[in-house]
Amino acid sequence: DVKVLITDAEYPDLAIERQVLEAAGFEVALAQCRTPQEVIAKGQGAAALLVQYAPITREVFAALPELKIVSRYGVGVDTVDLEAARAFGVWVTNVPDYGTEEVAAHAFAMALALVRHLPFYDRAVREGKWHYLTSGPLKRPSTMTFGVVGLGRIGRTVAERARAWFGRVLGHDPYLPESAWPRGVEGVGLEELFRQSHVVSLHLPLTPETRHLANRARLASMPVGSYLVNTARGSLVDLDALLWALEEGPLAGAALDVLPEEPPPKGHPILRHPRVLFSPHAAFFSEEAEAALRRKAAMNIVTWAQKGRPMYVVVEGNRG
Repeated sequence: DVKVLITDAEYPDLAIERQVLEAAGFEVALAQCRTPQEVIAKGQGAAALLVQYAPITREVFAALPELKIVSRYGVGVDTVDLEAARAFGVWVTNVPDYGTEEVAAHAFAMALALVRHLPFYDRAVREGKWHYLTSGPLKRPSTMTFGVVGLGRIGRTVAERARAWFGRVLGHDPYLPESAWPRGVEGVGLEELFRQSHVVSLHLPLTPETRHLANRARLASMPVGSYLVNTARGSLVDLDALLWALEEGPLAGAALDVLPEEPPPKGHPILRHPRVLFSPHAAFFSEEAEAALRRKAAMNIVTWAQKGRPMYVVVEGNRG
């Protein structure tokens, strides 16, 4: 039997994956790997890895000569060394379309919650303050500009929703061809998007180029009383710059579903900031989305075995 190692997963059981993989004749092994060394130790003899957060580094590819495919639970593949995968000829796959509706709804709900000061009002009422002016000035959404960075499946859905409520919707995506540009969204450069948007929502992968995309200079350029929403990857935002922008810069609030370190270190100053709304990397989640994610992540391995090509390819493989 060909062996699949599920390197790590935080789901209560792995019945969905087991069913899909075992029905296709795979032998399935489970682990909870946190380091490359643990992946190497548990992955001996595996042709496929199904990965949630375990780091799949160059040394993993080098130490596991039988490895042919790495399937990632999720959209992002920043935990996998893609250059090394190419060098070793190993397929890398993801699941780009399992939680589009969920993440878009979560991001837009966060944006509206900030614009209407819901978390700030909630805190004030609990502290015994009952007045509509407790949280500072509010602007009408139709007078505001909403900026979306990254117009893939999720970003495009957010931009379409934003058109119903906000005066202008700006978009930035250097990889999207003109022909695929969403209707009613003005394309602008990244600096201009930050400069003009009262709400900026991030919807792009983490790469060396996008790390700290929301930096001090860009946050400083935003309009006074503006907001940042991040449901994509934590390291897109420089947290020190964000704290500065909330304390001394123009930002009136931020909403973060993702952080550079998850869970965040106890006592991190961002956790104490009263103008930040958090959720625990939950934007992707619904029962339906999780089931689809798990089934499709396993199906990538099955379609690779049966047809020679996975459903959702990030890196093309050719390892013999």
